Amino acid sequence: MLISLAYLILRRVLELVVLRFRSNTFKELEIVVLRHELAILRRRTCRPTLTTSDRMFLAAASRLVPRAMWRSFIVTPATLLDWHRRLIARRWTYGGRPGRPSVRRDIRELVVRLAQENPRWGYQRIVGELKRLSIAVSPRTVRKILRAAGVGPSGTRGGPTWREFLRAQGRAMIAVDFFTVDTVWLQRLYVLFFIELGSRRVHLAGCTPHPKATWVTQQARQFAWTIPGRAEPLRFLIRDRDQDFTIAFDDVFRSNGLHTAPP
Repeated sequence: MLISLAYLILRRVLELVVLRFRSNTFKELEIVVLRHELAILRRRTCRPTLTTSDRMFLAAASRLVPRAMWRSFIVTPATLLDWHRRLIARRWTYGGRPGRPSVRRDIRELVVRLAQENPRWGYQRIVGELKRLSIAVSPRTVRKILRAAGVGPSGTRGGPTWREFLRAQGRAMIAVDFFTVDTVWLQRLYVLFFIELGSRRVHLAGCTPHPKATWVTQQARQFAWTIPGRAEPLRFLIRDRDQDFTIAFDDVFRSNGLHTAPP
């Protein structure tokens, strides 16, 4: 194998040396003839048999030829890329210890069952109970298994999830936030908006290039005037921890019976 590869490399080097002393006109004519002969061979041969040295040479040559000219090869560009990836994988593949074995399915089911039947048990408690059954797992593994099963940490398993809470109380919830708009004069405007989580209806409160706490509070007062006339009353307001949402901002909605809290 090494002898044939060395012989192939020597032939290619000699061909390049000879090609260097030829004129450009002769080279271009030879390229046209070779392309025509290649087209004839493609019509006669369905799928040529390539050796390992052929694949290595074509894969290496493809890295030096622009992709726009890859149609000159007898294989598709996808095949050339696949050969190159295999060569790189062989270059960097090395023997070593295998990774951590996966947890058996029955152990995963047991972890989920213990967490669901005992909402107050944390990860450490579940690990301790499994040790009594001669099952050794780490708290990190238990947390990963529970997250994959959609089971939260202790203290949150007895009540509804956040998704279930949104579905049940979505019509009574509204959220507030900013989004930005850049003008043609490269000026950035901050738009304050409210969105109803149940109907996805958006209320634009106002826009300003420099939002301040006093301006945000005033826009909140103007929006709060429309709350008493609603057919379905609002109960919750969701906001982030932006410094513009001050205590005065929260008091505007608390006076209308809404509970304000960050997500």
